[in-house]
Amino acid sequence: MAQAARLGAGARGTTAPNPNVGCVIVAPGGEIVGQGATAPGGRPHAEAVALEEAGTRARGATLVTTLEPCNHRSHRGPTCTDLVIAAGIARVVAGMEDPDPRTAGTGLQRIRAAGIDVELGTGEAAARESMAGWLTRQALGRPRITLKLALSIDGKIALPSGESKWITGEDARAHVHLERARSDMILVGRGTLLADRPRLDVRLPGLEERSPRRALLSRGEAVEGWEMIRAPQDVFRLHDVNDLLVEGGSVTATAFLAADLVDRILLYRAPIIIGEGRQSVGYIGLDAIGDAHGRWEARDGRQLGIDRLEVYERIRSSPEPSAE
Repeated sequence: MAQAARLGAGARGTTAPNPNVGCVIVAPGGEIVGQGATAPGGRPHAEAVALEEAGTRARGATLVTTLEPCNHRSHRGPTCTDLVIAAGIARVVAGMEDPDPRTAGTGLQRIRAAGIDVELGTGEAAARESMAGWLTRQALGRPRITLKLALSIDGKIALPSGESKWITGEDARAHVHLERARSDMILVGRGTLLADRPRLDVRLPGLEERSPRRALLSRGEAVEGWEMIRAPQDVFRLHDVNDLLVEGGSVTATAFLAADLVDRILLYRAPIIIGEGRQSVGYIGLDAIGDAHGRWEARDGRQLGIDRLEVYERIRSSPEPSAE
């Protein structure tokens, strides 16, 4: 399942509105005879890719997938449940049940009815993490939103003049480009657009074609080459985006945090002190320190060259309501 989750995670940012599933087929002797992830654009599905690679070696094998095989008809191809049964698979291990009501357990029911052993829930945490964007959209009706902040030690994002190139070093910037490649859309505010004229593309060798769609948070005139997001709540209308990366600047970060729409924060902290400068975030509606506690959980921390990456995830007790 760990390998299937890695394959699925590698397809993040390319499969929306479909999930980025990973699949591995293991022969009785333990040899991997087929593997794959959901293809760009959402088809073929991961199971179809892995079964195609395995061919006749799939008969009697175990199919490991991060998500229950689909069981809803589509003009784009047969269901994965049909493919699994036809291939002669002996056992299916699924990380989690498909929350899509069009399948929602019926795929595994049909597979069991065909005499195939089924194991559900193995490696579920890894499976969920690999598909976090799609699962967020299924649960909340919007993309998983990641906020990226590049800060000095004292929490500044720029000099008083607005100069911010470059707060962080090359290793941290390369990591940002990797996050871009894993996103369906990247968003900045009009101030950042006017000040920096950012390309917001992916400039990592071999991943240049993974540059996400560009969005602008602004109530002003449309800008050619950019999709307009008039307000943070408009993310509920992004039905073909699983992962949204918010990159800049302070006004935009504040707007999304104040609306409580940020699920994950990537904080790149550079070993510099700026002193007087521009704050990363403004007023987000908190009037007591006690209200700030219990909202965020540190999930990762690592050194990226001279800089430090800290990853935080929002703690949510219950799903938020969908916007109209």
